[in-house]
Amino acid sequence: MAGMTVEGPSIDPSRPSIARVYDYLLGGKDNYAADREVGDVFKRDLPGSVAIAFANRAALTRAVAEIATTTGIRQFVDLGSGLPTADNVHQVAQRHAPGSRVVYVDIDPQVLVHGRALLEQNERTRVVRADVRDPEGVHDHPDTQELIDFDRPVAVMFSAILHHVNDEEDPAGIVRYWRDRVPSGSYFFVSHFRSGNNPETAEAERVLQQTFGRGRWRTDKEIESLLDGLEILDPGIVPASLWRPETVDSPWGDNGSVQELTVWQRLIAAGLARKA
Repeated sequence: MAGMTVEGPSIDPSRPSIARVYDYLLGGKDNYAADREVGDVFKRDLPGSVAIAFANRAALTRAVAEIATTTGIRQFVDLGSGLPTADNVHQVAQRHAPGSRVVYVDIDPQVLVHGRALLEQNERTRVVRADVRDPEGVHDHPDTQELIDFDRPVAVMFSAILHHVNDEEDPAGIVRYWRDRVPSGSYFFVSHFRSGNNPETAEAERVLQQTFGRGRWRTDKEIESLLDGLEILDPGIVPASLWRPETVDSPWGDNGSVQELTVWQRLIAAGLARKA
């Protein structure tokens, strides 16, 4: 799918954007009426569903901190990064490892505009407008090549993006492309809509497919298969809230028992894998 990289942002506020709907659900302000209309379907008709966005964001933050503090990796590629919000990848990584470098990738032109404004004072970050379905275009982009040394381990972050790649667009092939182009010791984080085989899953999937033509809930086994050839680290592919939780937002009770997650918290999974 070469040639899908686009430069020169053109924002259409009349059409909803996945990145801006997500921004709205997280309480951000970089969204328009069309985005809020879609977001309100989740808030109004699927009460509690906003927990998916918050559980995902918290798991991403923990994963970045984990990589920055327990490995020697100091470079991150954040695919489908979305709009800047609190505790972005570069902020978390550089807080723990100041020399960390981050390339953000998203197709939404507003991400490019806001991202470049936010990061213009940070020489160790770049924002690339490209389509994650064109991994070669992302990998070979001058900004990516300038910042990332692919001879050294890289953290490749697929946070809430592969579920927006339909089956016929070969999401496993996208992961495989990156797996084959980073050295041993590289890490892969994935968070993904997790099928619950319940009415909530079906309705949320219907809303996204109707609005954007994409949004695919997958089972734990299907998510694991996207990471084929990689070592999936403990605790495996689990609900994002249960992925190495911190005390402050932990679902674990004081006596060590697991507090019951809501149906929505169970509909977003997370996992971390390593290339041997």
